[in-house]
Amino acid sequence: MRAALERLEKRHGLDRLTRLSRQGVIVSYGVLIALLFLGGLQLQAQSDSGLMPMLVRILPLVLFLPSIVTRRPRGHAWLAFVSLLYFMQGVMIATLPDKAWLGMLEVVASLALFIASMFFARWRSRQLAVS
Repeated sequence: MRAALERLEKRHGLDRLTRLSRQGVIVSYGVLIALLFLGGLQLQAQSDSGLMPMLVRILPLVLFLPSIVTRRPRGHAWLAFVSLLYFMQGVMIATLPDKAWLGMLEVVASLALFIASMFFARWRSRQLAVS
């Protein structure tokens, strides 16, 4: 795996790979926030629990916003690990008969966020080490 990633770095360059992985992080982050917001709205409509379920679902991702804005590799690595919690949540939601589509979309978005943020953390840290 390491050799394949190094060949990819030589073929395309660190700058391009870092830029592409950052775009992947931003897109998947936005999609995951939107899906969590939608799921929170559905939860709120089904019960009279207020905004707390939505806040509990979205707040962990919002805490990583400074790391995304400042492009810190360590913050992106932690974001990748936190995205796995949303993967597990999506799998649990996918087992519900009427919410399977929402769960599957959450699984795909969280996996995309995991992969993009791990690649960004790797390539950005290598990029900073070179400069």
